[in-house]
Amino acid sequence: MQNVLIVSHTMEIGGAEKALLGLLSVFDYTKYNVDLFLYHHEGELMQFIPKEVNLLPENKSYASLAKPIGQVIKNKAFGTLLGRYRGKNAANEYIVRNHIKDGSYVFIDYSHRYTKYFMPKISGKEYDAVISFLTPHYFAAQKVKTKKRIAWIHTDYSYIEIDVASELEMWSAYDTIVSISDKVTEAFLKKFPELEDRIVLVENIHPADFIKEQANEFDVSDEMPDDGYIKLLSVGRFSDAKNFDNVPDICSRLENVKWYIIGYGPDEELIRRKINEAGMQERVILLGKKVNPYPYFKACDFYVQPSRYEGNAVTVNEALILGKKVAITNYATAASQIDNGVDGVIVPLENEKCAAALGEFIADTTLQEKIINNVINSDYSKAEGYKKIIEILEN
Repeated sequence: MQNVLIVSHTMEIGGAEKALLGLLSVFDYTKYNVDLFLYHHEGELMQFIPKEVNLLPENKSYASLAKPIGQVIKNKAFGTLLGRYRGKNAANEYIVRNHIKDGSYVFIDYSHRYTKYFMPKISGKEYDAVISFLTPHYFAAQKVKTKKRIAWIHTDYSYIEIDVASELEMWSAYDTIVSISDKVTEAFLKKFPELEDRIVLVENIHPADFIKEQANEFDVSDEMPDDGYIKLLSVGRFSDAKNFDNVPDICSRLENVKWYIIGYGPDEELIRRKINEAGMQERVILLGKKVNPYPYFKACDFYVQPSRYEGNAVTVNEALILGKKVAITNYATAASQIDNGVDGVIVPLENEKCAAALGEFIADTTLQEKIINNVINSDYSKAEGYKKIIEILEN
């Protein structure tokens, strides 16, 4: 039996967290003892962690990483507090010196980079392999005794501003770096060409049977009624990447359409303001956070991913698993998810052109029928990726 440790942040509703559940769903637990360490035992997806997984106890030092300072003091996690303070100051200096416009990734990188010195060991056990599933990856590299270190990339590095030297040091501590798409790999290697020999492609694994079962759990006709409108659905975090702030303007250019959005996050106020500005209060409907979004997928006529950028959108594959007609914007990794005109359509990102292309797709029933026939005869679980993971663990 191999002992494997997986390290991640929380089980809040999100693409990476669902991808983690997909990974956990395919392990052969007769051959692997899998421990899971989460910084915070929080999130609606906690309940779906397989019973075979050993969830390690929460540690107050790690649990204080993203908490308000008052909570950190209450937890008496003074090392975490000092590391976060030093990291924030160093990040501010780097951002100002290098004229960084969006320093969010630098802040979280520096927070973990400076906090690592004060963190206890994650476990006293020695592992055959440790998997750090979500960046930053400092702790799994330095706070675990293991024979093999594996780190995941979920982000398209062409769209974020980072301290390359700092992150190169972080990534270099790993024997294998798992990328979720070819485009993610390409963007990553433009920043870190030295790491090319460590990259392995493993697409996100999706528990198809679970998704289909969940889609039938309850009826959503009260929230998404059959009222004569064509129902579009988008799901994701309310953030700049998802581009939901442009949905009201796009929707205003379409006829007989209601656009439903499931999610939560920092851009909610911006999205609501854009809905009001476009006069779309009756046709762009925010449904909020949903532990089980799949009945809403089932109820929609089209699933739309209007993102500015993505690594590999988990929701797109979930929609395909449920046999939906899918449209995605032409973000950099779009072609790695949809074969345009075969199992969905790729539309322009710019609002007017996006609306025009969506309108054409909605009107083209012949194309829709062709696409649905292709979708229902395809497997989008990506379960074959488990074979690559086993190769990494065994070799």
